[in-house]
Amino acid sequence: MITIQNAQLSDLAIIRELAEKIWWPTYKDIITDNQIEFMLSSIYSSESISKALIDQSQTFLLLNENDEPKAFASYGTWNEQPDSWKIHKLYVLPASHGKGFGKDLLNEIKKRARSNGIATLVLNVNRQNPAFNFYQKYGFTVLREEDIPIGPYWMNDFVMMLSIA
Repeated sequence: MITIQNAQLSDLAIIRELAEKIWWPTYKDIITDNQIEFMLSSIYSSESISKALIDQSQTFLLLNENDEPKAFASYGTWNEQPDSWKIHKLYVLPASHGKGFGKDLLNEIKKRARSNGIATLVLNVNRQNPAFNFYQKYGFTVLREEDIPIGPYWMNDFVMMLSIA
């Protein structure tokens, strides 16, 4: 049985554990180990996640299969367009790829967006991440390339957009 629920502060350790298990196999051939460690310690620190949950700048979702956490996502407003949401995170455990969990999370975010009058979803994906193909198949198109400094590193992304109006 698949369930998707809003994450709470009490789920912080679960999100961090999932990120650790997902990021290494996902990014090991794309960015350096040092950058992976830096990203995990900054983006997925307890402080960073709890701040996003407390100030509600991001809504986190947890996807469970038979009460076992398998994936997570987060979304929030996109400053560039008031009628758009940005998907900040969408990650599925590698052993669970191909089960439709990423699509389940996207469908849940899309449903919530529509019910809130949101017309567009946007996300960033590393230009070398195979998830780029997944997003294209779902209907996202490339809006632009974006290179974002983060600490001493760079995130080399595509910004992708999906109209849901």
